[in-house]
Amino acid sequence: MNLGLFIRPCGHNIASWRHPNAAADAGVNFQHFVEMAQTAERGLFDMLFSADTLSSWTTAESAIDKVHYVAWMEPYTLLSALSAYTKNIGLVCTASTSFEQPYTVARRFATLDLITGGRSGWNVVTSGNETEALNFGQEDHLPKVQRYRRAREFVEVVRALWDSWDEDAFPRNKATGVFSDRSKMHVLNHHGEFYHVRGPLNVARSPQGQPVIVQAGASDDGRQLAAETAEVVFTAHHVIDTAREFYADVKGRMDKAGRDRSHLKILPGLSVTVAPTKEEADKKFKTLQELLHPELGVALLSRRIGFDLTGYPLDEPLPDLPENSVVSSRSEMIKGWAEGGRPTLRQLYTKFAAARGHFSLVGTPAQVVDAMEEWFTTGACDGFNVLPQYYPDGLTDFVDLVVPELQRRGLFRTAYEGPTLRDVLGLPKPESRYA
Repeated sequence: MNLGLFIRPCGHNIASWRHPNAAADAGVNFQHFVEMAQTAERGLFDMLFSADTLSSWTTAESAIDKVHYVAWMEPYTLLSALSAYTKNIGLVCTASTSFEQPYTVARRFATLDLITGGRSGWNVVTSGNETEALNFGQEDHLPKVQRYRRAREFVEVVRALWDSWDEDAFPRNKATGVFSDRSKMHVLNHHGEFYHVRGPLNVARSPQGQPVIVQAGASDDGRQLAAETAEVVFTAHHVIDTAREFYADVKGRMDKAGRDRSHLKILPGLSVTVAPTKEEADKKFKTLQELLHPELGVALLSRRIGFDLTGYPLDEPLPDLPENSVVSSRSEMIKGWAEGGRPTLRQLYTKFAAARGHFSLVGTPAQVVDAMEEWFTTGACDGFNVLPQYYPDGLTDFVDLVVPELQRRGLFRTAYEGPTLRDVLGLPKPESRYA
């Protein structure tokens, strides 16, 4: 199976920064990220995955002072720096199709691919946070349908720009004075609905041909975009049945798009709390949950459900809510929880805070791998994007306890398969459209 590490300064439990062993200054502590990356590489992870948003307002404003990831290092720069401290692990981060331009995105990731010897990936997002629009002179967020239409064209332009130069386009012949072969340079001249881009890109073709395209999104538009363009999909499912449905649907859409199913890796998020005994694992998990501030729990739930729940009684069921038009998949998930057994607002935010709607496991290495193996072998995933509850212990525990059990069962590599991210993921090197 494939394994990504979803990096976040202190961890994925929103109370993680309050844990005694966590580095509360992780968001400004570069050495902390170096150690994280090197531990993941020791564990033979496929890639570091850094999601990003162009706003501090990732929760309801009422609890912004309690969020540990309200301010941290911009991930593209961070991963560029981490490339000097790693040799094999892939480096993937976000660039938004709503607020960026295709040429600059193509140039940045092509450069990172050259710096790393072919280990970069672009996480394509359309941006679901309304507050991001306010940072770019937009009073209203673009409608979802338009965002996805724009994203399709954006990805098309970026990939075309990555084909601007053939691999042998630079003879660099000192004797003749010919640096590049003009016949192997390709001017794009793209004129579309949203973008007009001449080209060519002023970065040479990379060792893996093109950076890997990564995407997240569970809506119908997101699934279709993934089936047409993505090579890795990060998704959220807390039960195996919905994961299997998503997996079958997206792979089926690939068939209709004329793509090979093996050319897309679907990696649900996985939160793991592991220890030698179940009792120890339960204690670890409980310790973190008890650090959750109620205001932050309510704010996180409000952000994801698209409705400010501040002031509602914590020990009563969720009130009837309007539809969330911006971030819908998690909203529907939470509403589904709310309808099953009528849990209280406190119970809902406590459940969501631990893994934000992702698959969560608490147990021994054997128990954790039993569940991972079932998902992997029964059509629910191609691997996982791992979300440690807190750093560094959550990641170290996974590498030292879970990875050896996966290897013992023949479910995970014992050495990296090659120098590029495509080698490690088992993805083909894309042929240039001009070949």
